[in-house]
Amino acid sequence: MTQSAEAEAALTGVRNFRDVGGLPTLDGRRVRPGVLYRSGHLAHATEEDAAFLGGLGLHTIFDFRNSADQALEGPDVALPGVRNVHIPLTDPADGAEFWTMVRDGELDQLRAALADGQAAGRMISSYRAIIKGRTEEHGRLLQALAEDSVPALMHCAAGKDRAGLSVAVTLLALGVRQEAIEADYLESNSPHRRYKVRRSDKSEAGMSPEVMELLAPLFDARPTYLAAAFDTITELWGDVDTYLSQGLGLTAATRERLQGRMLEDS
Repeated sequence: MTQSAEAEAALTGVRNFRDVGGLPTLDGRRVRPGVLYRSGHLAHATEEDAAFLGGLGLHTIFDFRNSADQALEGPDVALPGVRNVHIPLTDPADGAEFWTMVRDGELDQLRAALADGQAAGRMISSYRAIIKGRTEEHGRLLQALAEDSVPALMHCAAGKDRAGLSVAVTLLALGVRQEAIEADYLESNSPHRRYKVRRSDKSEAGMSPEVMELLAPLFDARPTYLAAAFDTITELWGDVDTYLSQGLGLTAATRERLQGRMLEDS
């Protein structure tokens, strides 16, 4: 078992945890292990989980959940000496009725809202919207990482979408190969990492096989979702470098400082 796998196995109340160290860059370097972690939320961390996370030497935890997520799941566990930065990447009002339907809705409602590619289409639209509309937040994130915020842990609820995009944007700024970014993103599909879908006891449909099939696109990590994010960058800014400089306001000096902090020496 690798050190990263051992670390993940040590956690019982935190899902989808991993170190993204080791990913290769276009110039032949690699992301330094122990500087960037990703996970699902930390609200259900056990005392043992908190002790493990506290031993990582983290400087900052970035929480991309919105206030509705935090109210539903709870606040992150407090880790002594670790700074918590809240950067919501979705509005709590956006999709509130939709997610209530996901938790409580009956089969006919789920079919009407999710069948025939609607669920996957919603995810693609969400990824595009975050890339297009959250440039200020992602610029702030990269600036913080370049200044003083590593080692860092990034998470949202499931650790797949908002955290997945934020990790992807960070890795783009580090010069990591896009195929390596995708491979890391798809690791969220591992059965032991997947978000535990909650359905209300009030719904007679429960978690029947058809309900599971209808909900699956919402909780999958799919190549088409991440590709939509990359395509949005190309459509709006032309290339990654222009996206980083003009879209996110990342100067060449800041990017160099970021890479110096987070990449192994060549």
